[in-house]
Amino acid sequence: MIDIRNLTKTYGDKKAVDDLTLHIEKGEMYAFIGHNGAGKTTTIKSICGLLDFDGGEIFVDGVSIKDDPIACKRKIAYLPDNPDLYDFMSGIKYLNFIANVFGVSREDRFARIKKYGDMFEITKDLAEPISSYSHGMKQKLAIISALIHDPKVLIMDEPFVGLDPKATFLLKEEMKQICEGGGAIFFSTHVLDVAEKICNKIAIIKDGKLIRSGSMEEIKGDESLESVFLELEDINA
Repeated sequence: MIDIRNLTKTYGDKKAVDDLTLHIEKGEMYAFIGHNGAGKTTTIKSICGLLDFDGGEIFVDGVSIKDDPIACKRKIAYLPDNPDLYDFMSGIKYLNFIANVFGVSREDRFARIKKYGDMFEITKDLAEPISSYSHGMKQKLAIISALIHDPKVLIMDEPFVGLDPKATFLLKEEMKQICEGGGAIFFSTHVLDVAEKICNKIAIIKDGKLIRSGSMEEIKGDESLESVFLELEDINA
């Protein structure tokens, strides 16, 4: 569903992403890990059409992000690590705004807002201005806005930051359901034990270069993901 071919992005003299090739298929939950500054966010923003890149190509469900970015964006949902929400809006107005952008029907949006609002326990707060929300509440609102158009491809950058344990559990369960329904998920995280438990694929990036990718079993073997990650970081130092 996501086909990244020889992706390269340069900032000045530095290659933030260097000839990266990855393929994320239907049903796969793909963790993308690496130290700070490794190139994870640059890759994710490139997939979502938020960042131009210097070389390579990215396809979302067979459509080129360069040739038809709007069509690609209709197929995906993006959850950034620090969501920029419209603080002057109420939560419900923001969700309706996002639903309008994606052309979600009134019936579907009502059902999904109720479902996810109740699930993440912020239904009673949706009439309040976003400026009054805590960081965790803003993160929950961003999650609901990402799910409101029933995406088949979910791209996330550190999705568990700021979430309480219950919300983290609920998000993981929703992620599993998306994959079981034929969707795909690609997300970065520093929470390696979570990635180890829920992901069936993993890619490790360092200094813009892909240093290992494959199934979770292939990558970690009998070791913990944390041990393998630290070993690979040392080997490729």
